[in-house]
Amino acid sequence: MPALTTGSSDFSATSPSLIRRVADRDPEAWRRFTRLYGPLVFHWCQQQGLAEHDAADVMQEVFVSVARSVASYEDRSGSTFRGWLWTVTRNQIISFLRKRTRQGIPGGGTANWQQLLNVAESLSDDPDQFTSQFELDALYRRGLDLVRQEFRPRTWEIFWRNVVEDQPTDSVAAEFGISANSVRQTRSRVLRRIRQELGDRSGSSLSES
Repeated sequence: MPALTTGSSDFSATSPSLIRRVADRDPEAWRRFTRLYGPLVFHWCQQQGLAEHDAADVMQEVFVSVARSVASYEDRSGSTFRGWLWTVTRNQIISFLRKRTRQGIPGGGTANWQQLLNVAESLSDDPDQFTSQFELDALYRRGLDLVRQEFRPRTWEIFWRNVVEDQPTDSVAAEFGISANSVRQTRSRVLRRIRQELGDRSGSSLSES
């Protein structure tokens, strides 16, 4: 399946990213953010052995921490917002497990909580080590849902046929009566937009080729 990118005439090129709007405390941006990243954070928590209700509690703490610190996030070269969010999540998982270990809360016993804590404290900084391709593609698809309304229906249909349905570029070009290069440009426009919204550069199996 090909990758996600953005267009000039379909949306405002100066539109700030979702992350910037969250940092500016835009309520609608926050709603979009939690819808976009909530399932991924929950997935990370469960990957580290947390039960569903504990994962939900940690996820809430992650969002509290994000709300407090997202303004300080810096999009450094070679970094991704997803990597920053994983660090926040990992820290909250560790904090949760330390508390459980100190309190001796039932759920496998103190030794079990300590074992989970030992693992969490040694986790890599790379979020992709703890993210299945299914979850990563699901993130991108949620991102697609968020930006779809910013594009004209024809633009979206061209993109959808070529990327999501994985139809050959030449076939899509013939269907819409445009050049293959126009299909590639449309694909790139949408993909750039979703990456801007995600504060990301890569990670999905969807590609631009």
